[in-house]
Amino acid sequence: MKALKAQRWLPLPPSSNTATPYTPLCLGIALNLAFVEMSSAEEIPLASETLKSKGIQQGLAVALNQARASSNVVDIIIAEELGRMPEHNLAEVLDGVAGVQITREAGVGTALYIRGLDAHRAEINGVYLPGSNSERKSTNWEDLSPSLFSKIEIIKSPVAKTIEGGSGGTVNLITVRPLDLERTAAALHVEAQHNSLSSEGQWQPRVSAHWGDHWDAGAGRVGVMLNAAYEEQKVTAFRPRADRDNLITANSGADSAQDFDYLPIQFLVQDYDSFDYETFNAQGTIEWAPSEQVRVYLDGTVVEQNRQQYSSRVQASGVSSLASTVAPEHFSMVDFGSLNGENGTQQLGQIHAAERGVFPAQSDGLLDPNLRMSSDTRSRESHINLFSLGTDWSFEQWTGKFELSHSNNKSTYPDFSSTLNFINPNTPTGETNDNATPIEYDLSGGALAFGIAQGESNAPTSNQLLTAANYRLRDVLLAHDQLDNTENALRADFSYRIDQSIWTSVDAGYRYSDTQSERNEARSAAAFRTLDSSPSADLFSNVVAPGPNNYNAADGRSLYISDFLLIDPKHTHADPDGVISTLNAAIAANNAQTGADAVPISMPFSQPEAYYKINEKTHALYAQVNFDAGIVRGDAGLRYFTSDIEAMGNQVADDDVELRARTHQYSDLLPRINLVAPPHENLEFRASWSQDIIRPDFDDLSPSLVFSTSPYLPVETGNPELQPEEVTSYDIGAQWYFAPDSVASVTYFNKRLNNLIVPVLEEPAIDPDTGARDRTPPCEQGGVYNPITDQSVFPPPGTPSGMCVPVSYSSNTSGSTSLSGIELALQYDLSYLEGALGWASGFGVLANYTWQEYDGDDRYLPASNRASEVFAINGAYDVTMKQPLLDNAENSYDVSLYYEKYGLSARARYSWQDAFYTADFGSTETYPWGFPVVQEARGQWNASVRYAINNHIEVGIEGVNLTESAIEQSCVNSGALPCFQGLTERSISFGIALHY
Repeated sequence: MKALKAQRWLPLPPSSNTATPYTPLCLGIALNLAFVEMSSAEEIPLASETLKSKGIQQGLAVALNQARASSNVVDIIIAEELGRMPEHNLAEVLDGVAGVQITREAGVGTALYIRGLDAHRAEINGVYLPGSNSERKSTNWEDLSPSLFSKIEIIKSPVAKTIEGGSGGTVNLITVRPLDLERTAAALHVEAQHNSLSSEGQWQPRVSAHWGDHWDAGAGRVGVMLNAAYEEQKVTAFRPRADRDNLITANSGADSAQDFDYLPIQFLVQDYDSFDYETFNAQGTIEWAPSEQVRVYLDGTVVEQNRQQYSSRVQASGVSSLASTVAPEHFSMVDFGSLNGENGTQQLGQIHAAERGVFPAQSDGLLDPNLRMSSDTRSRESHINLFSLGTDWSFEQWTGKFELSHSNNKSTYPDFSSTLNFINPNTPTGETNDNATPIEYDLSGGALAFGIAQGESNAPTSNQLLTAANYRLRDVLLAHDQLDNTENALRADFSYRIDQSIWTSVDAGYRYSDTQSERNEARSAAAFRTLDSSPSADLFSNVVAPGPNNYNAADGRSLYISDFLLIDPKHTHADPDGVISTLNAAIAANNAQTGADAVPISMPFSQPEAYYKINEKTHALYAQVNFDAGIVRGDAGLRYFTSDIEAMGNQVADDDVELRARTHQYSDLLPRINLVAPPHENLEFRASWSQDIIRPDFDDLSPSLVFSTSPYLPVETGNPELQPEEVTSYDIGAQWYFAPDSVASVTYFNKRLNNLIVPVLEEPAIDPDTGARDRTPPCEQGGVYNPITDQSVFPPPGTPSGMCVPVSYSSNTSGSTSLSGIELALQYDLSYLEGALGWASGFGVLANYTWQEYDGDDRYLPASNRASEVFAINGAYDVTMKQPLLDNAENSYDVSLYYEKYGLSARARYSWQDAFYTADFGSTETYPWGFPVVQEARGQWNASVRYAINNHIEVGIEGVNLTESAIEQSCVNSGALPCFQGLTERSISFGIALHY
């Protein structure tokens, strides 16, 4: 990698808090220890001071120089070299920052929380990066290759220029500017990656390359920078599930009753999650500098993500029907602890739970337990484009920037999921499309294991489990959903340098954005519930394949189901039309054999009630003054915006579909202040206060709704009149630069959220005398007018169709909540002690710790009906849980030890999170026990070693989740009832890098 140099022809701007085209490529890494902002309060070190640095240690020094010139709180991560971020996944990179926590899907980092909020704004070179779902506040971080970016800024306290909507933080991914290159820069990185749980055992390629140069074109200088990355990744996780949310009482008289109350087995699932990622990223920049005062640039980023899901589920269903007749062989004691709810703190008590036993196959009655095999193939194909055309200029005391940008994320979600019933040839078969298979379970040690009860005489053999004639088609679900998120923007930024008295500069600007989101859903489903109507799998055996048989690879368990068949998920993805034709031919052949009238499977068709198109036009103005009074410096500014919303959706009643549009407007004034007070040359105190917003998700704004004939079922719809949530933030902190290139920092932060968006169920008014509901729109006293509802209830009879019915939607509430926390960070680099330590001076440490507390809002989650029965046994009634903060641990820390010397660059990192509540659990759409589950405390080791053979060749090895740390999840409370697991894999990659 060639060195970079500063460009004298283009001065550094006096104020810029996000991506600037002047940002140099700093070769190194700085993690969660630098509060960085390109501010007019002080001159930032010129690029020439740092551009010749290389490696971890020098990069950390660069970050500290920038930090000491800042005014607002920004964490910064700098690549060790172009194309070399510390991790291969951007979420994992960001997870090393104080106050940042991530969520993982099958072990891959996907979502981001900053200081407890997932409401962040993602940008590439200051241009909005739209997500692939309706939650505008989230980004799919696995779509982006870290190798494209030279620097990442996580802005935690905004300035007036910072675009509204990043109340958690703004993450700006910055690429290299070609006119900052000193010479031609070219590199090729080639790696091979292997994941420990993949049943195929393949090595996956990861390739990235970059080339950049600039030259004199006669009419000024021209520079070009090109980056590209391609990656294939196979990710696997095993997720066992065991439901024990029913009750057998000691005095019930059931055959399985004991002399104590206990929780029997309700449901068992062996979930195998498998995702194949094929990711292509390309980024390019063209710059033209016709003079020393003007620069024109064109940036472009293209992302192609093809994520295929090849997951499977084996379900032991119907075991609940045996709970009253078959007793467990062994029990464990569960302590549910206490919950804070509407009735204060309630003690939930202890109860026994089934832990080990056998369910024999029934020979009559319901013929339980049933064995079902499903293939889950909900995939995602995303096409992302970001382009910006702009110019930076300077004239005497003025500097400015004009930019036009376009960003788009078009995603489709193909899904071909299916379920087969195993028909055990050793047990009787009834009229329903299932029969009995004996099941053995052992949940001891939290392993949540089950399998075929081989000790039973009617247990199926391995050969029978792999015979297509023993399977029947039960369910088929097809989908082809589409989502298109787009933003077009124009911005103009100006700064005037004053340099008089304490005032250093004044900034002002304007931004216009046109944001759109459009969703279409296409679905179809087929169900076969009788034996006659469900075709045997031998009629479609060419699309059936054995499921993965390595479910013991993660923890060495001996009890699991290794032999089974399912509809091949890879076949359904590669040729869905062909698979549908095969299944329909099987349905027709089965109808001819049995006389059944099962209808064929249809292609997915549009769901008009799910359609929406949201258009949001926003105008924003800002102004800011920057000052330096010697002992205090900083900035103070205001940002004003106004947004006009047009929401379109469908009103569906029987076969009538009516497109309707609703409009709304909101505006706000957002003050932002940042202060820095350095009482000593090695000590700085910082404080900031700001206001921001969290805009409603797009689907929350959709006016689409569907009417049924039932007067009882609520109509679900969005609310185009939603206001944004308002967030007031402040933080105060101190940084102590106790040694060269070293710092210790502490920061306290607080976020108060008002105007919260909460779900509402609005009931219609009922006349107290007649019992009749309001029958005239627009239902002023509550509910929504349903023109087709059944008139056989709510007298008087004989009236025309139509009445007010319940409606469910989101609304703003007067309630509020708050988040607060403390961030501690340490960087200590020993390179300045080379004379005293010699080789040991290559060591250094990066560490951070975050504590955060959530006050909770006014929402309470009720226990499910079965859970309420269990809690009532111990005298706890009407149990509720105050809405917890999801996916955020109260305590977390991250420690990295690195060594860099003699061509060797090594890093070991341990990250740990305390237990937290989450909605990311097994294959069910509703909360078990009525509450989100608790993900128990977990730590993870990552490490990498690289060695530079010479100035042009480097080899390395990297490992992620080295100890294969498992995810353990409990229901109701931490340490209470084990109910879900996530057995994740180790990822190892070997690579070589060639530099020019």
